[in-house]
Amino acid sequence: MDRQRVYFSLANKTYYTNPYEGQWNFELNVDRQALDVFEKIFQQMQLLEISNAWRAQLPYVPYHLDQENDAIDLRLKKIYALVHEYGDADTKAFVEQLPYFNRRV
Repeated sequence: MDRQRVYFSLANKTYYTNPYEGQWNFELNVDRQALDVFEKIFQQMQLLEISNAWRAQLPYVPYHLDQENDAIDLRLKKIYALVHEYGDADTKAFVEQLPYFNRRV
């Protein structure tokens, strides 16, 4: 498959094909299938964040016992795994230093 260069913004949950379109964190070379996966995960995260906003009104549910937060964290890990896979050497080094990155030998 043909790969294209995209500029990925985790905070905005989007990517750009032009580096001047917006703020971005990572430059990735990805194929169309990977972009579809990014979009799907972003959509899931947005729905979970809306659900979280409602849950936040219930003070008796502690953060560490909140399943929606765990689901968002899982998707964030998936995003960083994809960023690691399609990033350059500097990007890979950044992701590898994150606390939840576990390199399997």
